[in-house]
Amino acid sequence: MAEPDPKKNNDPVPSSDMEHWNEDQVREWALTLEGVDDKAADALFEQDITGPSLLLLETKDLIQIGVKLGPAKVIIHARDKLVNLQKEQSESLGIKPGRTCKPYPFNRCHDTYRYVEGDILGLSESGASNFIDPCHEYKAFTNTTEETKMTKFTFEVIRFAAACMNSRTNGTIHFGIGDVPDFVHGQVLGVVVEEDREVYDKTLRTSINQCFEFKHKDVAQICIKPPRFVGVLNNNMTTSEKFVIEVDIVPDSSICQDNIYHTTDCSIKKKKSKTKETAETDPRQFFVREGGSSRNLLAPTTNAKPMFEYNKFVSNVPQLKKLRMLSEEEHLREVKNHQQGLNLCQMVTGGTGSLDKSYYEHYIIVTNKSHPAQLDSLDFLVEVNPVAVLDFDPQSFINGLCERFEKKSPVTIHSPDKYTITESVFDIASDLHLTQSTSWVFCNGKTGDEQPSEINHWMVDKGASVRNVVSFLCRKDVLRNKKFLVVFLLWSRVNDKMDPLVETFCTFYQELKGTEQIICICDNVDAFTSWKNLIDARCEVDISNRCIYELSFSEVNGTILSLLSENRRSRRFLPGAGGSKVALEKKVERQLTTLDVLCVNQCEGGNEDQVTIEQTFYRGGEVSWWNFYFSELPGSMPFIKRDKFDYIIESIIPYLCSLRKACVLFNLLHVPGCGGTTLAKHILWTLRKKFRCALLIDNDADPDTVAEHVVKLLKCGCTEQEPPLSVLLMIDDFEDFEDMEKVFFLQQLIEKQCLKSNVQSISPLVILLNCMRSEYNPGPYDPSEDTVFIGNSLTEDELKRFDQKRAEMDKTFTPAKIETFYGFMMMKKNFCPEYFQSVVQHTFQSFDMEQKHTQLLAVLVLMSVYCKHAGLSVSLCEEYLCSQKPYLGEKEVEEGFKKFSTLIWSCVIQAKVSFKGVRMIHSQIAQYCLKELNLKHKLSKAELANFLLTTNGLYCCTQGKDKLRQDVRDVLVKRYSLEQESQSQALVLATSTRQKPGSCLEKDSTCPGNSEDKKTDSRFSPLIQDIERETPGFGEGVLIHASRLFQKDPIISQLLTRYYYLKKKDFDEAKRWAKIAKGFSPNSSYISDTAAQVIRQELKHAIANAKWRSIDPEALRSLLKLAKSALEAFRETQKLAVHESMQRLQTKRDNRPLNVFGFLGEIQVCVHIIEVLEKIPLFSAGGVRHDIMWSVLSGNIKLDQMKERDPEFNNYILFYRVLQEFAEMMYNVKHMMKLKFDFFDKFNVHLSSKFGMKESRDQIVQSELSRCFRKFAQLFCQTESEHLLNKSMNMMLKLHKARQLIEMEKVDTYSGILNCLSKTTKPEVLGEIISAYKLVCNSNDCSPIEKINYIYINVAVSCINLKLIEEPYQGLVTLLCQCLERPPPRVSLPLYFIAVLLLWPQLHLSRAESVQLRGYISHMKTAFHTEMKEIYNGKKAIVHFFLGKKPGYERIVHLGEIKRRINAGPEQFASKWENGTIWKNPKVQELLCRVTGQVHSRSILAQTCNPNIKVEVTPLFQSQLRGYKEGSTVSFFIGFSMQGPLAIDIDESEVTVAT
Repeated sequence: MAEPDPKKNNDPVPSSDMEHWNEDQVREWALTLEGVDDKAADALFEQDITGPSLLLLETKDLIQIGVKLGPAKVIIHARDKLVNLQKEQSESLGIKPGRTCKPYPFNRCHDTYRYVEGDILGLSESGASNFIDPCHEYKAFTNTTEETKMTKFTFEVIRFAAACMNSRTNGTIHFGIGDVPDFVHGQVLGVVVEEDREVYDKTLRTSINQCFEFKHKDVAQICIKPPRFVGVLNNNMTTSEKFVIEVDIVPDSSICQDNIYHTTDCSIKKKKSKTKETAETDPRQFFVREGGSSRNLLAPTTNAKPMFEYNKFVSNVPQLKKLRMLSEEEHLREVKNHQQGLNLCQMVTGGTGSLDKSYYEHYIIVTNKSHPAQLDSLDFLVEVNPVAVLDFDPQSFINGLCERFEKKSPVTIHSPDKYTITESVFDIASDLHLTQSTSWVFCNGKTGDEQPSEINHWMVDKGASVRNVVSFLCRKDVLRNKKFLVVFLLWSRVNDKMDPLVETFCTFYQELKGTEQIICICDNVDAFTSWKNLIDARCEVDISNRCIYELSFSEVNGTILSLLSENRRSRRFLPGAGGSKVALEKKVERQLTTLDVLCVNQCEGGNEDQVTIEQTFYRGGEVSWWNFYFSELPGSMPFIKRDKFDYIIESIIPYLCSLRKACVLFNLLHVPGCGGTTLAKHILWTLRKKFRCALLIDNDADPDTVAEHVVKLLKCGCTEQEPPLSVLLMIDDFEDFEDMEKVFFLQQLIEKQCLKSNVQSISPLVILLNCMRSEYNPGPYDPSEDTVFIGNSLTEDELKRFDQKRAEMDKTFTPAKIETFYGFMMMKKNFCPEYFQSVVQHTFQSFDMEQKHTQLLAVLVLMSVYCKHAGLSVSLCEEYLCSQKPYLGEKEVEEGFKKFSTLIWSCVIQAKVSFKGVRMIHSQIAQYCLKELNLKHKLSKAELANFLLTTNGLYCCTQGKDKLRQDVRDVLVKRYSLEQESQSQALVLATSTRQKPGSCLEKDSTCPGNSEDKKTDSRFSPLIQDIERETPGFGEGVLIHASRLFQKDPIISQLLTRYYYLKKKDFDEAKRWAKIAKGFSPNSSYISDTAAQVIRQELKHAIANAKWRSIDPEALRSLLKLAKSALEAFRETQKLAVHESMQRLQTKRDNRPLNVFGFLGEIQVCVHIIEVLEKIPLFSAGGVRHDIMWSVLSGNIKLDQMKERDPEFNNYILFYRVLQEFAEMMYNVKHMMKLKFDFFDKFNVHLSSKFGMKESRDQIVQSELSRCFRKFAQLFCQTESEHLLNKSMNMMLKLHKARQLIEMEKVDTYSGILNCLSKTTKPEVLGEIISAYKLVCNSNDCSPIEKINYIYINVAVSCINLKLIEEPYQGLVTLLCQCLERPPPRVSLPLYFIAVLLLWPQLHLSRAESVQLRGYISHMKTAFHTEMKEIYNGKKAIVHFFLGKKPGYERIVHLGEIKRRINAGPEQFASKWENGTIWKNPKVQELLCRVTGQVHSRSILAQTCNPNIKVEVTPLFQSQLRGYKEGSTVSFFIGFSMQGPLAIDIDESEVTVAT
């Protein structure tokens, strides 16, 4: 309709709806034109010229009806200009008509509905209908100026309002909605509102007062509602700057009564006629609704009875009032009468009525564009903690739902393509952090990252990727089947069948095969109706009973929140300083995904079932915080205390708090199933108000992340000025060497994170309570200050407490029920083996392997025995036990095992993606079950393993499938040492040592302790070993089945390789599998080593077959060819190993050390070469021929020289010819072996595990090296033909024998000499070595290296037996200074290390000798990096010596002396080293010299007796510098490593107190 400008203007105001103008509007438009008088306008009116006819007029037509030429030209020109202007405007806007939509809800101001640019309002402009449903009028409002827009706005509103009030109908006038001919009728255009919105309302209110009669202006103010600004979204659903301005008219009958409403045209100044008016016209107007427009019944007319229509309408007003009143009454009777609040409770919880015990484990939210007003009602979303949100609002992260949600709960933002399955589902879910934090998926782009798509293009652009998201989330191996709910939150109304939410619903509908797991929530009937109709049309399904639409979002929010228990609703608190409490915000707690935080008010206000929780615990389930909480309730018996409980609380914890390290470690070792974990949790529960207690959820979590989370918990709510309360972190279920390394590594990372966070405190910030399994019971043991052992034998006091508990249980449970509480009863009976046996025998009487539940139990038994953390997911049990039934609960799943249900318990299995599962109640029960299956039911381990590997139903698409596959693989692959450690080692490392797949030494049966029946450092997993012992030869079939299940797995192929060459001696088949393994993993040094071992084992086997006969030339050629191939293979392994080590060093994420087995393999092959040559006549006859062999193998004699030197050359010519073919290999045998022996000395002597732990495989490598070196020394360090030498060569012979002795005792290198300090050497042998070195050093051909070694041997022997030393200390220093004057090449590291050690300033040492000390340290560090960089990863430099109090040799204190004074096993010593408790021992303190220095950045400037020399030393533990300002004076011990001097046990100095 027309939008006339009330003022005359040369540029007529364009109208978007000229085609629909009536004659009144044409007349009003003409009056706005400059040059057109009243007479011309009246002529148009009198001829009934409307908008359509105006578009057809020409100038001559106007002249014919009496309009003069001038005004006629102006009218035609103005019309054409208006039409053209509208066309240009339409093109420039570029708005294309879109989908049909509904108008904003009538007479509402706070609804969140918004328009989309280009959409079409589904209602046409209309007149009065039923008085209640509003009529509508559209105004484009697109080409107004700042001066005219407000006048136009008020003019149109007043006219429309008066028409509605007179017609007694509700109505809405829309500004920013287009009309034909320039736009589609009802097209959403929008208006840019730049000024204050209140201006519109203020101007409108003023105009109402001016235009309505005085007596009616108050009524008009009530009926005309304030302008409403409805946002307009872009086509891609992003926010624009445009609005549709709407004004609602509500003429209630109680207000309007029988009144009629005239208005005055006060905003348009009409052009007065040039001729004198004969009579005054009536200035009043009386508008009514007529069709789609407002008509003025008082407008001039040519009708004979001009007032007829007006009078008729006025007389009919009472009847209009009555009809209006009836309509209002009918409308008011439509009162809400629904039960959607109750329905919502049932649907959201799955019928349980409580979110705490909801049927659903996870929630998926699908949502579209939200309105800011709706975001105050999202607390329920935070509480349900959705596993994923599919968000179709591209601006959600900036100003929408995501931005608001992220303030209260952590999210991980993803694009849909992250859900495309390109690897294992388990790995994808892990990378997405699924179930750890809410995955927020932007399904229509994200502002700043990906451009959103318009609705019409979304299906092509993004539809496929979002379908992948839905398909992934609905997989049974991602989220448990039937146990998640999809909630469609329709913040905005969905009107179009192409809307992405419709397509997403259809995808969920298809994937979930129905709507049982889907609910839809919107806040009004219109939105519901539109949504329901769209889904019905697309999917042909009625979703009415799955929709909530009669509740506001505020009501939805409150209803869902009311389903939470008081415990879930209440805030959680951490302990603070001085007994205060600190609130643990939900977002912070959820960010700590690796920790289970124990709060001060844990469990308070909860509604958990006490009986059920206690039954689970007594049956053998893991203790929960609820068990401790219930035990403290009034009338309850206190939780059973173990004897070690008070000792730990009262002695160990306070002692650990007195240490100076940032992170200290306490080991609680326990036999599995003896209550160690329960005791550890009891300690945490008791100390939860003194420490910030937490439990590490997943032992495989990224340690860097764990360290970050621990420090975040530490700093939560703390200011920088006050020291925080320490964190007590429990680590559970670690059980072997590799795990102990993880604990130490985590301790180190936490220390680094504390330093990085700059948390200031002199006491430990974190205490690690390492609750570690230990299969080995050392018997009676007094706990130390950092280690306690809990065995499987209860004391008398503990047994009494269990008897008391049994008496209390009789009050609650029946005796028969108590007898099924195996977890409690086995402890009460003190782990009696007869009890385990009787329970199992009784339960297994009716075992039948043909039944599915017994099959599952057998699998669970086998897995539980050989994989400590094994379990089966509830999803798998559901699928396997009762596939015809859609769902079984946890209780029903347990009951699905029937009689065997007493042997299992339901739990949450923690993994990268956690899930609910079942486990055996006790490890001992599982072992007895496995034995019973074999003895009574004739089921061998091989049969069970083959069933496990070949039953496809166990690996169907269910939750936990990947975890099961991983556990099965571990059972087959992971190898353990079954040798029990000594008692002292067992205190920390009491369980079997787990090897990395493929990293174990392929052992010689000839090695000491390496016989086939010896079980140490096994080459196969315990399962394969047991299968071979129980049913020899059946391991092959098991491994073949494994290769089919784990296709393309190099480790399984490697196992088959090993099985064929070790067990079956089928080297061809072994080579075939080795080739397959290398094809799967060509760059693995471990796989390469196995391939090389096949060749070596074939060589060894051939030598063994030739043991009792001499080898002929052809056999020699064959054997040497094998040896050459083996050497080449091992050298390839070495290259791969070094490459791997360098890569790990660069990433700094992998602490695995260098794979040394390729280096050892080369030595072993050389030994085999010697063994082969010893069997041929050429070298086996007499001592002279022995010396010929070592000369050839040393490269001292070439084979082509033997023709002149060997008188029996012709007798052995065939052997010489064969040897000549392998001449280069022959000449280098000694060199190869010596090079590798020196490598191992350097690797083992100067580097240790990062945390001081020793693996059993390292000991076996050392044992094999000793065997090989004995063979080396036997050949190369003895001369059997010395009696043939000339007496004149006596001196040369002495030197030769002296060097042979030095080489034979492995003291010809500085590494070998330092190694003497770690082994027992007889005093007479040490004397011989000293004498030999003296002889060599006094000779004319003494090399610089031998002089340096002479210094080392004196230092080393002085630490063992000072009485054997003849060289004075000062003489040694003098010799050292001579070496330093002209440093020999390639010996920088040993030279500068001994220089730093001996030239450290002391009183009797001249200052000139120590002046270059800082330079020597720098050179040493550079040399260490150069020499060790390829082998350093996963290792640390050993601290060889410490600075003692005494002068001279006694000033040098070796590490071994510290160990002797501590008197602890290697692993316990490592623990004490990490905690720093060693340095508190008085025996150590009296031995070492404490020096002072000043803190300088991250190091210390150590003071020496020479005031001009201050040496920079690095703290052994950086965290000990906490609390000291720059320049503070501290005291410490000095340690000497090849990497530089170290400051140990840093403490405040008596000189300056640290601040």
